[in-house]
Amino acid sequence: MAIPNIVIADELRAVLGQGASHEVARNQASAVSWGAIVAGAAAAAAFSLILLILGTGLGLSSVSPWVYAGIGATTFGVTTILWVTLTQLLASGLGGYISGRLRANWVGTQTDEIYFRDTAHGFLAWAVASLATAALLSSVISSIVGGGIQAGAAVAGGAAATAGSQPTARPGGSGATSALAKVDPTSAVTSEPAGYYMDSLFRKDVAAAKTPTAADMQESTAAQDEVTRIFMHTIRSGPLPAEDARYASQLVAQRTGVTPDEAQKRVTETYSRLQAKLQDAEVTAREAADKARKASAYTALWLFISLLIGAFVASYAAVYGGRHRDL
Repeated sequence: MAIPNIVIADELRAVLGQGASHEVARNQASAVSWGAIVAGAAAAAAFSLILLILGTGLGLSSVSPWVYAGIGATTFGVTTILWVTLTQLLASGLGGYISGRLRANWVGTQTDEIYFRDTAHGFLAWAVASLATAALLSSVISSIVGGGIQAGAAVAGGAAATAGSQPTARPGGSGATSALAKVDPTSAVTSEPAGYYMDSLFRKDVAAAKTPTAADMQESTAAQDEVTRIFMHTIRSGPLPAEDARYASQLVAQRTGVTPDEAQKRVTETYSRLQAKLQDAEVTAREAADKARKASAYTALWLFISLLIGAFVASYAAVYGGRHRDL
């Protein structure tokens, strides 16, 4: 009567073999679902781009070049920081949830291990989305944001140029302006005021002056260019040397017909006014550069904080999506 024992042994081997196959299948299941991670990262990158475009449109529409219109620079900066943080929060949350919801079903895995894997899936989805955004979407983001920045800079620069300079058309071209551009690195701001000072230095009495010829106009332009070079040679270091002041006074007296004392007075006053103008322009440029440096530092700091928030939200959302997956 050994047949029942044989049947029981066969059933036992079948049960044990089935359990071993389940164990092998469980051990062979990958702990990382790259498909779910890539899907979550793609969703996060696309959603962040959409939110960035929306935020840029809303931000630029609330900025106005007119005084007391639109929002101020401080308010604009704060709202931009808040929007970038909100973009990271929403996009990272969406990507993390998708990566957790679409990952494989880990049968027989402990709860703590599932929690760790879901957290890792959310973090990896956030990391892939951040790298993809930096590598593939940087040109798009730069064109969107840079266009608005350039538009604002053009409005501000145009207003500053209109307020700070009065363009003058001088006979014979822009010789003094080009001489200034070769010497002074801030010539983009001060070239037209320098031309105005040269014109005022060589100004004649219109009632007593005769109609200038082409040769007179050419000589006047050459004299103005020479005085400009004399001024710019020492305008950064201090007062005008006596020999340069004397020679410039002679040129002014020769071209304008004023007395030597009047020419000397003109040279001294014009040099002082131009020196003060250049110093003011240099101080303004340094202040603008310092503000830009601080703004860049604050922007980098807040971007760092927003990215950390995005990593945390993506990890938590993946755990939440993984729980829904296992229901």
